[in-house]
Amino acid sequence: MGNRLDSLDLSVTLSVDESERRIAAAQKRLLHLRLFSAGLLGPAPQAPGLVVVFEGFDAAGKGGAIRRLTAGLDPRHVRVVPVATPTPTELRHHFLWRFSPSLPGQGEMTVYDRSWYGRLLVERVDQLIDDETVRRSAREIVGFEDALVNDGVTLVKFWLQISAEEQLRRFNDRAANPAKQWKLTPDDWHNRSRRPAYVHAVNDMVEWTDHPHAHWDLVAAEDKRFARVYVLETLIARWEHDLARRGFEVPASHGTNYLA
Repeated sequence: MGNRLDSLDLSVTLSVDESERRIAAAQKRLLHLRLFSAGLLGPAPQAPGLVVVFEGFDAAGKGGAIRRLTAGLDPRHVRVVPVATPTPTELRHHFLWRFSPSLPGQGEMTVYDRSWYGRLLVERVDQLIDDETVRRSAREIVGFEDALVNDGVTLVKFWLQISAEEQLRRFNDRAANPAKQWKLTPDDWHNRSRRPAYVHAVNDMVEWTDHPHAHWDLVAAEDKRFARVYVLETLIARWEHDLARRGFEVPASHGTNYLA
């Protein structure tokens, strides 16, 4: 399919000035949409909950993109969920069970730093589940996401892509920086050693779980400035489209032209 990793142009860049201008404009629009969706701008009813999923190679810039996404929002109005290895208790349940408590209700917003897609990535690549379970899990994820969307959730999914060379450069930068060494773990190096298997798994993941109301947006993240702008502007466009699709009159943000 056309939306595969090898179709991305990783050479795209943005200047510092343009990036800062567009991020500031996007953050203003995101704040407006967030307040509108929560019913905090007047008598309008609460809009659907919003789920934003971030996946990507280690050091692809998920954390930086999430920080720009949430920087202009009141912390009471957004929940960021870092997803780690399942606990023993979680492993005794269906793999989607552990995400239920953090899903947003009407007018709420949740951002997942990694997600249920670990089932199709790390668990598959490390052969913690067999091929039949992988395919069944993909079908269950599609059903789960369809249920969320049909129940009134807006779902936006990002995969941040960087080259093997850029990932190694970022790993080495982290290793040399005492303030960032904690970000680099043995698991990161292990995952890097399995990169070809991850590329195959990601392409399958996108092919199997890209569906009309839960589309995968693949982000060229070699240049962090470009990636952050792309994420914010794409989220705005998809959020506005889904609100309009559901019959909400999306308000204008006067003085904001985030796509300029």
